[in-house]
Amino acid sequence: MKITGLRSFMSRDGDRPRVIVAVDTDEGITGWGECYNHGPDRALPPLLEYLYLQIEGEDPTRIERLILKLLQQSRFPPGALGLAAIAGIDHALWDISAKALGVPVYKLLGGHVRDRVRVYQGVYSAPDAEQVRDHVAEHSERWGFSAFKLSPYRCDIHAEPWHRVVGKTAEWVAELRELCPDAEFAFDAHARLFEPYQAIDIGNALAPFGPLFFEEPMRMENIEAWGELKRQLKVPLATGESLYSRFEFNRLLGVKGADIIQPDICAVGGLLEMRKIAAIAEAHYVNVAPHNPMGPLATAVNVHFCAAQPNFKILEYRLPGTSAFLTRDLVQASDAAGYVKDPYMPVDGHLELRPDRPGWGVEIDEDYLATDRYIHWERKLPVRPDGSYGYT
Repeated sequence: MKITGLRSFMSRDGDRPRVIVAVDTDEGITGWGECYNHGPDRALPPLLEYLYLQIEGEDPTRIERLILKLLQQSRFPPGALGLAAIAGIDHALWDISAKALGVPVYKLLGGHVRDRVRVYQGVYSAPDAEQVRDHVAEHSERWGFSAFKLSPYRCDIHAEPWHRVVGKTAEWVAELRELCPDAEFAFDAHARLFEPYQAIDIGNALAPFGPLFFEEPMRMENIEAWGELKRQLKVPLATGESLYSRFEFNRLLGVKGADIIQPDICAVGGLLEMRKIAAIAEAHYVNVAPHNPMGPLATAVNVHFCAAQPNFKILEYRLPGTSAFLTRDLVQASDAAGYVKDPYMPVDGHLELRPDRPGWGVEIDEDYLATDRYIHWERKLPVRPDGSYGYT
């Protein structure tokens, strides 16, 4: 079997753009993948075209060899865009390899160690406690969600005095715990804090309420600072969405900088690198909770990783076609129409495996991808009172 073509598609899922990759072969088997694209997404298709020249005519089942070739072809290690493009290709190669054998991808990873994958729903804002209570009740009843992720900020962290920022967070979380006694909450600080003492203050304000984890309170560049941060926190510290390779994660874990790591299977270069990162974490007694704000194809890829990974904890999940922010919309499977015809949907707060379906276990709607559904998105930067930009 040989690779004969690569096609990329600019599409959308809900209010976010998506970049989807198809790799074709001379035996009529097509593999599908999804790139991380919360950045200059229009830069990815020409990059994918360039990378295709390196793998044209190759055997798609020699995944380790091909990914090594793509990584080594550049004079310097690829950055965020390069790894996002390689990730989409990596996904497609795994899909092809499993389809050629007629098995799910997780069978190629040593088989599944669990029968279903627990998920949490990211809300990505800090609504009033009563709104959160209603959202939890609705989504728990319909989908069985028992875990949710929120922002910990209840006011403008740049405009308000710091003691008030911390105090409002503590008061709000106390109210959440009272209104939602059975739900687990994680809190994503979204790397908005620059000074480590602020990350410590916010994290320890959450501690009395037993959060699932406290995520990425500050920037990742100074990895050694994360070891000091974790030593002063009384909550599980999670991070890793901004790291790109096993070498960076090895440094993070070497300084004991996280209780939970969160690599993104669409950003680190794909499933192959994700497995290597997870193996290093396992040797450090650290669990993996994959970062997954992407679309339904990325979720399918994650399901297979999570099914086969012993130190998996919980998977981030968005209902297909919904907003990234709190919504009362309860989509039905039939309403989640998009480039994946049959997305993985939660049952009792878990995604069930599909042992009778080869590859990723989903069907791609090429007619949908053939239409122009692209939507522009870009990150909104906070502006401090003095006019300078804050972190996000």
